[in-house]
Amino acid sequence: MRRSRVAGALVSALTLALVATGCGGGDGPVGGKTAGAGAARAAAPDRVEPLPDPPEPRLPVTVGSADGTRVTVGSADRIVPLTGSLNEIVFSLGLGDRVVARDITATFEQAADLPVVTRAHDVSAESVLSLKPTVVLADTSTGPAEAVAQLRDAGVPLVVVEPAKSLADVGTRIDTVAAALGVPSAGAALKARTQQRITAVQREIPEPGDDAARPRVAFLYLRGSAAVYLLGGAESGASSLLEAAGAVDAGKESGLAKDFTPLTAEALAKAAPDAVLVMSKGLDSVGGVDGLVRIPGVAETPAGADRRVVSIPDGVLLNYGPRTDEVLRSLVEQLYGDRNEGGR
Repeated sequence: MRRSRVAGALVSALTLALVATGCGGGDGPVGGKTAGAGAARAAAPDRVEPLPDPPEPRLPVTVGSADGTRVTVGSADRIVPLTGSLNEIVFSLGLGDRVVARDITATFEQAADLPVVTRAHDVSAESVLSLKPTVVLADTSTGPAEAVAQLRDAGVPLVVVEPAKSLADVGTRIDTVAAALGVPSAGAALKARTQQRITAVQREIPEPGDDAARPRVAFLYLRGSAAVYLLGGAESGASSLLEAAGAVDAGKESGLAKDFTPLTAEALAKAAPDAVLVMSKGLDSVGGVDGLVRIPGVAETPAGADRRVVSIPDGVLLNYGPRTDEVLRSLVEQLYGDRNEGGR
């Protein structure tokens, strides 16, 4: 969950939830309507797929940073990406052997043994500096500002990247990271591969026939241990993914123009979702599907009545990175699996 997507009034509650539980990956998806029937989907390996030929950075380069500065990167020998998504891009570019730290949300296997230098998107400047990085990659949600300033004051090249909020941002974000690391050709190759795979998944989506037949899906952000229950709106980050899967973002369609709103029975009734999309750890935090339908208002929706829940690991759901095709495929399979099998 990126704090830049969360309404100001909810920041403190979400921060508490993230500190309490982390927002990294979780178990594999619990499949849609079949989750209520007890059928489990096998969890896919949590790995990234690097490009086959590791590139050699051509440095120095000077690039623009999202905070308005110009940054010169002279070496990519010791890279510290400060979000899971940025870590994923660096590893996918084939530069994983140069990464010396990870964010708590970088949950894929290749990064598992790296030291963690953040917690709930707050970076420990001392931890980063102790690793002697030659370049640090952050995004606009990275904080606190004092820690970011401390890294800059220490003379470390720090490139801030705009966060990805939709499918349209995937290629731009890859290009930005690749340019900062002096491997623009590898960035172009990774961007092309990612787009080809996303397009291939979209070709498999069943035709709804008309707009009324498109499934209405509500994105719920759940952290039961911190009593945080939110309904996603137009700025939650999930709309683009749901629409790419041929679904309707029920929260956005019900008139929620901001990122999140507290989950109430009234808001759920207005959204009237056919299915709900959740992060795996969020679903676990409320006791699985059984606990989810006990949240006030959920059981009264079509999704709750059918126990139709789509669960995606936290570490990839809103990354909009090189594994977006895997996220989209899981979403499509869970939404339409019974239809593809002739069940509906």
